[in-house]
Amino acid sequence: MTNTTNPIILDTWIPTKWKDFRQIIDDPANKNLKAYYYHHHMRLEMLPVGFDHSKDHSLISLAINLFGIVRHLPINLLDNCSFRKVGIKEFQSDIAVYVKEKTRIIPQGTNIVNLNQYLSPDLVVEIAKTSFLDDIGTKRSLYESLDIKEYWVIDVENCKIIAYALKSDGSYKIKSSNLFFGLNLAILEEALRKSRHEDQSAIGQWLMTQFQKKDKSI
Repeated sequence: MTNTTNPIILDTWIPTKWKDFRQIIDDPANKNLKAYYYHHHMRLEMLPVGFDHSKDHSLISLAINLFGIVRHLPINLLDNCSFRKVGIKEFQSDIAVYVKEKTRIIPQGTNIVNLNQYLSPDLVVEIAKTSFLDDIGTKRSLYESLDIKEYWVIDVENCKIIAYALKSDGSYKIKSSNLFFGLNLAILEEALRKSRHEDQSAIGQWLMTQFQKKDKSI
């Protein structure tokens, strides 16, 4: 049994019973922790406050929203929202996105999204600076098990996007999004590189121009 009076270890998967996990994350003193639970292990992380992480998080959120606007694609994008399959799994990804008809399934007033009641998001995104290996490893396995269709890991240090199409029996890397038809992820990588020396308004205008073009690869 986890002794919740001991100092909390961050950024590591720790064997934990569900009731002990809930006791820890329900403690108001831990309200600034991101929480994950998978295969009877918990992982706790500090909510990111660093400039690099926050900047890339904002840019990717902007890009997804702009793509939806330009392509008339209904989306609901959630920042740091908690999702729970009671007694089994929990995650709080940096970004979660519902697409098309699924944008209307979560009612206003919902706190933690109950995955025993509601469908999982179509896309989850993790902004990886210090957690890269875990993001492409255990967290990917967690997301594969939850009927999430697509997963992006944003490599902050290298301005790269490692993207996967997810299935219950595994996943495979993709270069273009299957959810956002016509979105080549190289465009978002270029936007990340531009963000190192340009402001977000300028990059947003550039993204709008890119998204308005017909993808010749279709």
